[in-house]
Amino acid sequence: MNAPTEHEPVLVPLAAGFEEIEAITIVDVLRRAGLSVVVAGLVPGPVAGSHGIVVVPDTHLGAVDLERVGMLVLPGGMPGTRNLMADERVVALARRLHAAGRRTAAICAAPLVLHAAGVTDGLRITSHPSVRGELARAAVDGAARVVHSGTVTTSQGVGTALEFALALVADVRGPERAAELARAMVAG
Repeated sequence: MNAPTEHEPVLVPLAAGFEEIEAITIVDVLRRAGLSVVVAGLVPGPVAGSHGIVVVPDTHLGAVDLERVGMLVLPGGMPGTRNLMADERVVALARRLHAAGRRTAAICAAPLVLHAAGVTDGLRITSHPSVRGELARAAVDGAARVVHSGTVTTSQGVGTALEFALALVADVRGPERAAELARAMVAG
């Protein structure tokens, strides 16, 4: 399985304008599943989300050993997604992980970051409706809430954040662990 090991953290990068519900849901659920999650701002210090909620990341991207990252999960939001796309470290990490057969995931507008890295070329993915026209090299499924294409997982937005996070848990910890968490969170 291409799951991150205990020595390979899951990286959730935060850029100014990230979607708060998506980011916090992803981090919370993955940590509940026992994964090592590193939340890194693109620059040192607190990061303001798209709705003015300020989050203090664990660290900043410059302090993360990107060679050790085992999985990349990108929250969406605007202009957060555009800010992630503009950061070559994030794009290069997505490209490297995908080339190595490792997991990458994105929700809402963030599949644009994977698209910029060439990760989604020819893959079936989903995204927020507002950015689907920018994903021309991918096969965009507008109906699916979460789409798995090999090691790439995508989802539509805030309303699918919990489902997306649980799908990631199922991918790396197994469906039983995801079901256990869903029951504990009264999610299904």
